[in-house]
Amino acid sequence: MDRLINTVRPYAWGSTTAIPEFLGAAPTGEPQAELWMGAHPGAPSHVDRGSGAQPLSELIDADPEGELGPDAVAAFGPRLPFLLKLLAAASPLSLQVHPDLSQAREGFADEESRGVPLEAGHRNYKDPQHKPELICALTPFEGLCGFRHASRTADLLDALDVDGLKPYADILRAGPESDALREVLTAVLTADRDEMARTVAEAARAARHLAGGSPTARAGATAAATDGARPEAPAYGEELEARAYAAYASLADHYPGDPGVIAAMLFNYVRLQPGEALYLGAGVPHAYLAGLGVEIMANSDNVLRCGLTPKHVDVPELLRIVRFESGAPEVLRPVADAEGEQQYEVPTDDFRLSRYLLSPAGEPRRLDDRTPQILLCADGRAVLRKAADGGGELTLERGQSAYVQAGESVEASGDGTLFRATVAV
Repeated sequence: MDRLINTVRPYAWGSTTAIPEFLGAAPTGEPQAELWMGAHPGAPSHVDRGSGAQPLSELIDADPEGELGPDAVAAFGPRLPFLLKLLAAASPLSLQVHPDLSQAREGFADEESRGVPLEAGHRNYKDPQHKPELICALTPFEGLCGFRHASRTADLLDALDVDGLKPYADILRAGPESDALREVLTAVLTADRDEMARTVAEAARAARHLAGGSPTARAGATAAATDGARPEAPAYGEELEARAYAAYASLADHYPGDPGVIAAMLFNYVRLQPGEALYLGAGVPHAYLAGLGVEIMANSDNVLRCGLTPKHVDVPELLRIVRFESGAPEVLRPVADAEGEQQYEVPTDDFRLSRYLLSPAGEPRRLDDRTPQILLCADGRAVLRKAADGGGELTLERGQSAYVQAGESVEASGDGTLFRATVAV
């Protein structure tokens, strides 16, 4: 067991208070967006095994099978295939999408063959890996995820009553749906910038009015904004609809004139409650808007952006990667096994996220030792003990994390919430 020394990334969209509060540290006054836990070369965690702090990436490079286990190395190569993060968004992240594995390999090989520098601002593929990801809310968490049904989006655009949006609503009603979604997204991202800026400003004013207006003023638009509303909570639809309009208006405040504001209106607005999660697979457009969560992803930097950013937007490549499929996003809740491990079930092997709700009255939880693990205490405290020889103990308070190499048998006890990140082999 190794206590992790982690790096905070100070991206501009980060909260100035959420991560410091979680870690029990004083705010610096600067944004603190992400706390990275893993072996990503951009900011690897460090561990100290008695000879000073060393990057986890170097320890793995020196002995891949000893650290990761033969099964993980056979499946993913001599690298930790996931990155665990604590993510704190105070303002919206860019609208983005990630490639699948074959697209990433093809795109990376193409840019390598053309000599595009890895650090170039217009480079799309930084590595030949895919980047599925999962976000699990620690506080109420807002985001955009996947295309809303075209007819419902047309209703939403009509409710805004903005002349520049009416052609898009007409296209969305004409179908077939996937073709209509592609045509509208393409039109939005390639529109005249000055004309689009005016449309964004008008749409933002209308969205702000609808967000704060009466239910009567919002009549006819509720169904458009509430794909995936939970039927067990009848009042949730109207509340979610108002929040969706407020989110679109907020996007325009942060990114005035950006075509991504209109593109965002094509996507489902989602509000997660603590413990709920979203899985974001290849080709699914998404953006995180606000909140604190635990994020786990495949260890890749491949991102194609479609708005809400000053960074490079490669529209043709983006359109090649996006999956123009509509539907309500699936909100995941953990499924517990007989041993009390609550797992978020996802269709990828690169990572596996689960949690334990530890209780002083409960039996210690023995963790599977076949694969490498990163353990994060998200609440209370967790006590880790080596199960094999009774020797070694490590206590994690909220915000603290540990790395457990493959083959090291560990038991967890305590009175808190412990997240467990590993791989499936």
